[in-house]
Amino acid sequence: MTTPTAASDVPDTGDQTAIARQAILDESRNVIAYELYDRSKKFREHSAASDAEMLFNVLSHAELQSLIGRKLMYLNCTHESLSGKHLELIHPERVVLEMPPVADHGAAEIEARIPALEAVKARGFRLAFGHQTLARQYAAWLPLASFIKIDMQKVPADKLDPLVRFAEKSSSAQIIAEKVETVEQYELAAQVGIKLFQGYWFATPILVRGQTLRPAQANIIQLINLIKKPAEVGEIEELLKRDPTLSFNLLRFINSAGFGLNVEISSFRHAVMLLGLQKLFRWAALLMTTSRMGETAPAVGKMAVVRGRLMELLVAELLPPEHADDAFVVGIFSLLDTMLGLPMAQALESISLSSNITDALLQRKGMYAPFLELTLACESADDEAFARAATQLQLSNHQVNWAHLQALAWAESLDSAD
Repeated sequence: MTTPTAASDVPDTGDQTAIARQAILDESRNVIAYELYDRSKKFREHSAASDAEMLFNVLSHAELQSLIGRKLMYLNCTHESLSGKHLELIHPERVVLEMPPVADHGAAEIEARIPALEAVKARGFRLAFGHQTLARQYAAWLPLASFIKIDMQKVPADKLDPLVRFAEKSSSAQIIAEKVETVEQYELAAQVGIKLFQGYWFATPILVRGQTLRPAQANIIQLINLIKKPAEVGEIEELLKRDPTLSFNLLRFINSAGFGLNVEISSFRHAVMLLGLQKLFRWAALLMTTSRMGETAPAVGKMAVVRGRLMELLVAELLPPEHADDAFVVGIFSLLDTMLGLPMAQALESISLSSNITDALLQRKGMYAPFLELTLACESADDEAFARAATQLQLSNHQVNWAHLQALAWAESLDSAD
């Protein structure tokens, strides 16, 4: 598992994510939600683009499922992001969107933001506003609020009670005292009837580091084009087979805390059909906005593709056709630990695969283990290991070598197709 660190300890940029998680507690000190902050980059402006990247990181983060569980996630969100389609990728009942006041508190802009706020609330999202929206010009926003956060560092002690009374009168929202840093601030908030709390006095934000795999932009673009055709599911499945970073991101997304499913995936075709083309397109578009130009799949990715195809061909020699997809997944994900820089058990925590697949990858046991052993032997110069694995499966050298050559040729053809 990841090792949490202080939220102020911002990591280097790159393929490492860093999401800060701070608890929101009720009056009995039970954690009811977590506010999440993206700390992957230093001194970044909050924008619609950073919102999209934050959402991608949340949906791609291996550890968030266990760290958040079924609790609410509070995500800071710009008004521009409300019109973005990437919000369709998350289950509204899991998320509270924290919306900022408008710049300069201009009446015309405040009014202009109402339709978008109403639309996301109608879709099931809950909205949280800061105490600035208790000002007169924001009156039309207050019926939309599920939560109002009062900053204990900014509201004077003698103004807190009337502010809470006004909030209760003007809205049905629950009040959260945030930035509670001392016992005196906590006691004051509790005395005026506030029942939800957030701040350093309860818990400092915990930084959870994770690793992401960013697919090549060319493959993301091709996926988007296939969806827009629309192509047959089989064509999309072939693209997922050729890029292990793309397929891994898809399976991790399906099993993410934000998407809300925890389903055992039997094949990449199953993943596409489970998600549907519309959500697959939204996911690919989000992935595109967070990927970097000129990035190409590493050599290890190509090796994983060869393994997947070889496993598929070897299994086809001995087992019924329905096992081919599982065999491909075993092969292509057999290098996940190398690609992520994590132990295999931890790399697989974020995706749900059949026990036959995980047994082969983690324990080298089960029906696919001998095929994986033979696949690995094909890459090595160990003639004894090759002979032992081939003999165990009763496959001739000719059969294995032919399958290996076919797998290498298939991987090369995928490169030339680009």
